[in-house]
Amino acid sequence: MGKKSKKSREEIIAKRLAKAQAGAWVPRPFEGLPFEADLISLRELVPAATATVRLTPEHGGRDVVLASLLPAAWQALHRADGVIMAGLQVPFSSPDPSRDIAAAILEVAASEPGTYAEADSQPGEGPRLQDILDLTAPFDITVHETFDYWLPEDEALRDEDVVAALAQANETISPTEKLVSAPAAYWTNMSGRVYVRWAQTRPEEAVLDGLARLHAAGGNDLGTEGGKYLGCFRAHGIVVPVWEFPSSTQPDDLEEGLAAFAERFDAAVAADAPLGYEERRAKAGVVSRQLTIR
Repeated sequence: MGKKSKKSREEIIAKRLAKAQAGAWVPRPFEGLPFEADLISLRELVPAATATVRLTPEHGGRDVVLASLLPAAWQALHRADGVIMAGLQVPFSSPDPSRDIAAAILEVAASEPGTYAEADSQPGEGPRLQDILDLTAPFDITVHETFDYWLPEDEALRDEDVVAALAQANETISPTEKLVSAPAAYWTNMSGRVYVRWAQTRPEEAVLDGLARLHAAGGNDLGTEGGKYLGCFRAHGIVVPVWEFPSSTQPDDLEEGLAAFAERFDAAVAADAPLGYEERRAKAGVVSRQLTIR
């Protein structure tokens, strides 16, 4: 009897601990994913993009399409043609969005085609993306001009409500392209203003110090004439520096300069010498221009 009571108490404590952990805020929820910076970019910055990931054999081994946005901002969708999709841009989330996305993927994967899962701020205990994805599988991003990826290729399988919502959704897209000269860097034209946002997974202080060194030297322009550093976003535990360019600037205009800038930036981030006076002054300006995205 005593052993049974002790076991029951241990189980209760374990359940309470698991519940508390499930509700705990995770400051960097996608850490450990090799595509962390791109995933955060799709979640926070890129209007229409997809990338295919693969579940581990333990969780079915099938492919899942991660999408920046799904119809009605659903968290996941089992499309009528059998494709499993997970939406990254949702109206709200729990303190651990990695757990939210994983829970929704597993929910719709176990459901019939044509079902979806809405965002849930309390998904409960369960695995995270880091637990259910095969992290050795390729992660190739496709940036789209429209949300047509919502629909199956077979017109007979298309949901009428989704088709009706598509035209309106397509009107909201800002032209965006993924740059190839640096990882997780995206060009976008928003209402005639051109920006590049470059997500960084390196330690925040090192990134800010690197920007300060370049800023103090007059070289924080992303390697292209007319480039102007605007500041940093902070999103899901990483920083995302932002530069603005003249409205006529196209992605191809930036690639050569970005490649050279990336080398200088790498060196500036890796430098371990203390910041000089002008660099400290520059860093104060760099830090003051930060904006947090959640």
